[in-house]
Amino acid sequence: MPNTSTESVNTTISSQPASTAPKNTATIFNPAKPAQKQSTSQADGTQPYHHKANHNQNRSIAQSGDATVARTAASDAPVQAAPKIGFVSLGCPKALVDSERIITELSRDGYQVASDYDGADLVVVNTCGFIESAVQESLDAIGEAISKNGKVIVTGCLGKEADKIREMHPAVLSVTGAHAYDEVITAVSQHVPKPKRDVDSHYDPKIDLINEAGIKLTPSHYAYLKISEGCNHRCTFCIIPSLRGDLVSRPIDNVMNEALALKNAGVKELLIISQDTSAYGLDLKYKTSFWNGMPLKSKFYDLCQALNDLGIWVRLHYVYPYPHVDKVVELMGEKKLLPYLDIPFQHASHRILKAMKRPAHSENTLARIKAWREICPDIVIRSTFVVGFPGETEEDFQCLLDWLVEARLDRVGAFTYSEVEGAVANDLPGHVPEEVKQSRYERLMTLQQDISAQKLQEKVGKTLTVLVDEIDGAEGIAICRSYADAPEIDGHVYVDDISAQVKVGQFLTVTIDEASEYDLFASYQG
Repeated sequence: MPNTSTESVNTTISSQPASTAPKNTATIFNPAKPAQKQSTSQADGTQPYHHKANHNQNRSIAQSGDATVARTAASDAPVQAAPKIGFVSLGCPKALVDSERIITELSRDGYQVASDYDGADLVVVNTCGFIESAVQESLDAIGEAISKNGKVIVTGCLGKEADKIREMHPAVLSVTGAHAYDEVITAVSQHVPKPKRDVDSHYDPKIDLINEAGIKLTPSHYAYLKISEGCNHRCTFCIIPSLRGDLVSRPIDNVMNEALALKNAGVKELLIISQDTSAYGLDLKYKTSFWNGMPLKSKFYDLCQALNDLGIWVRLHYVYPYPHVDKVVELMGEKKLLPYLDIPFQHASHRILKAMKRPAHSENTLARIKAWREICPDIVIRSTFVVGFPGETEEDFQCLLDWLVEARLDRVGAFTYSEVEGAVANDLPGHVPEEVKQSRYERLMTLQQDISAQKLQEKVGKTLTVLVDEIDGAEGIAICRSYADAPEIDGHVYVDDISAQVKVGQFLTVTIDEASEYDLFASYQG
């Protein structure tokens, strides 16, 4: 079961306009316009990208090409090899990791990643297919690639609907499903033969230096690390198992090898992602592997301990509130992990959670949050919620509002329920009218905006360590994140009057001077 914080029946996929998106990050303008406007704005109508909760990682062909040329784990990407493959990546961080892996393998085979349609010998479109607007966006992206290039291979979640894709775009050369790496590589080589090392004068031997971390499409100072694929849950609003299958965890030595390679490549922050991070290793029966000569179990807690030993920021996403998470929070209290948990609670009414078939739906989540804060007072919790799920009454919704008042979460995203083809919830009784959904959404976001403003105001006067994401040289401002801020979805710390010595990817110690509803403003003494 996916977490609504990245992908679900309730998210629509769109991204910020190019003029407002932060530079050098994975969230960029979408190559195809979304079919409809998403209802993820605040109550006042504005749409700060840090408040969105879908971890949208859409990348156009230009950004994929630019990022690949700019960065590999070996810092020596092949720039002279031919032929060239264009890449459009849509959807969440897990899909972005799939794109990174495919691009890495193509680069190892000697292909170059093109930065525009005209310069590409073929284009790969990695699709998203969670709700109808995401499906339409993916179909539009495929159509754009066909019209501007002509040779297109389709992969990703929408690949499950191959007939739908071929009906609308019969010219596509090949269609594969999600995380079908080998099939994509094979299809590319069938239509654009890979260069031969012994005869191709353009072959660049530096491609042999691409290491286990591979090529990343994120900025050089942070990276997503996917620890498992698929999900064992069967939430009624979700089609993840039909798209990506059941839980398949990576052996812990494999995960740690990639994590170490990323650290050695200069990554300062690892963002741990999966469909269900806290279930990591369950399918492997927590098998023991050896890494660096030490035995390690493929288990959530053991993985967190091992990642801590790398000495870089480790941020956990898509964690369910199972009891065994308490032990991981203890690591946070001991400052061995970033004290940050991304937990998709989805609702507070036990009746609605049961209708959703959410795991741990009967848990007393308020008691668990209270216990976590006693263990780790600095812990930051972000979550997402669905309003207007079939059967949701005003009483159910008020239960959610009351829960939020007591929980006082640090970061919250909310989405109005919408149907996705194949989801069980479509057939549930009591569908909520659209105007009621929107009204409830606005009430929730107004409440949470006040909570967020209060919590951030409490940080004024405090000292924080922040990581520099971007520098606005004209204004002399560093756009940063603290431990409380995940890239793309949370707030920023804006640091004034920085010196020329401050660089992207650098840690700064700053003093918080002001706070808004979602962001902090700080000073840096050097």
